[in-house]
Amino acid sequence: MGFPEGDSQAQSYVLVMRKKLESLGWIENRNIRIDTRWAGGDPEKTRSFARELIGLAPSVIVTSTNQATETMRRETQTIPIVFASLGDPVGSGLVASLNQPGGNVTGFPAFVDTIAGKWLEILREFAPRVERVGFIFHPDVAPHRGLLRAAQATAPALNVKLLPLPVHDAGEIAAAIAAFAPGTDGGLAVASHAVTFSNRDLLIGLASKHRLPTVFGEPIWAESGGLLSYGSDQIEMFQGAASYVDLILRGAKPANLPVQLPTKFNLLINLKTAQAIGVTIPAPLLVRADKVIE
Repeated sequence: MGFPEGDSQAQSYVLVMRKKLESLGWIENRNIRIDTRWAGGDPEKTRSFARELIGLAPSVIVTSTNQATETMRRETQTIPIVFASLGDPVGSGLVASLNQPGGNVTGFPAFVDTIAGKWLEILREFAPRVERVGFIFHPDVAPHRGLLRAAQATAPALNVKLLPLPVHDAGEIAAAIAAFAPGTDGGLAVASHAVTFSNRDLLIGLASKHRLPTVFGEPIWAESGGLLSYGSDQIEMFQGAASYVDLILRGAKPANLPVQLPTKFNLLINLKTAQAIGVTIPAPLLVRADKVIE
């Protein structure tokens, strides 16, 4: 897992996967053993854990986040890898194509690039005064560069000036938001990554402190106190990963299991956060929300 071990939401994803495996006949300590490592977005820890798990000679490896999956892929080209919750597996070089992954990697990505344009549309509808959008992303990750391009393509039609805010760690996150925050016409869009996810309390806290309307890429952000989130259903992805683990344990090859794009996207709105930063949520947006957190 590319998330910190103490992250209760990430732990719930693992639990969902375990329960799905049980429903498919794989009972822990009876006919399956599951070893879990939590890298927390740390590249060195990710590499160390990848080698440690490979040393256990597993039948299949499940990964989350691009960082964890790309690291694992560099360490083994033979052990099957099933990913959940990452972006652009083709552009990242993890698979040859969605329909025919080839190699030893397949799985369930969290988004396609065009979702970044949707984030801007939702943010603009929510806060029409927003004319500058700071786009927080990890510049070294191919999916995030794709998201940035999609956001840049959408921004002119919305009369929004998009400002890229590349970050690698907590210090850069704090500095980027502090530099962007002055003014009354700003808002933020935050792309999910092991680094941003691991620092989500910091991101949510700074966005609220500076009263910046902010849209995030996964439901967990709004559930954790973020203003808005629009993204795929993480539960669906980890259940899907469990179904692919089942198939691989029964003899299927990752090369022949197509990458499955998300089919369900959820809009979450946190009313408490909206009140705290002094914004009013448009009624049409409330109606469309899949969940309103009060």
